[in-house]
Amino acid sequence: MGAFAFNLVAILVVVTAFWVVTAKNLVHSAVALMGTLFGVAGLYVFLYADFLAAVQVVIYVGGILVLIIFGVMLTQKIATAVVVQSSMPNRFLAGVVVFFLFIGLSSLMFRTPWHRGELVETTGTVATIGTSLLTRYLLHFEVASILLLVALLGAAYLSRREHG
Repeated sequence: MGAFAFNLVAILVVVTAFWVVTAKNLVHSAVALMGTLFGVAGLYVFLYADFLAAVQVVIYVGGILVLIIFGVMLTQKIATAVVVQSSMPNRFLAGVVVFFLFIGLSSLMFRTPWHRGELVETTGTVATIGTSLLTRYLLHFEVASILLLVALLGAAYLSRREHG
């Protein structure tokens, strides 16, 4: 049952990612991106990476994708924009390259001697990450937070109209 659910989520990710690339409407592409990002979060759940799944949903789906959708919705004349396909002559060449990449990666995947380890019961990763951040990597964590604070202050300064 777990393998079936994993395959279903993996198919969802592949189909929606393909839709992101091939959709003619920018809004449809953004909605497909939401499906792709949720699917990747689902794959993280299957890998017992619950922290990464939560971060995927909160940051990418909740923040960046909403920002993209607002940007698309608030852009003037987005409905009347004509998308010019300038890569039409290169589609055949791109298809040939993708086909050979697919064949090469598939053969590599089936020829690789994969290590099958024992099934180990895992606990949540959030407590392990929190303990590591506040003990072993505390200095690194604080330096990164100060760097992000300085970057935020610099962005606020540069966004003012009368700077300089």
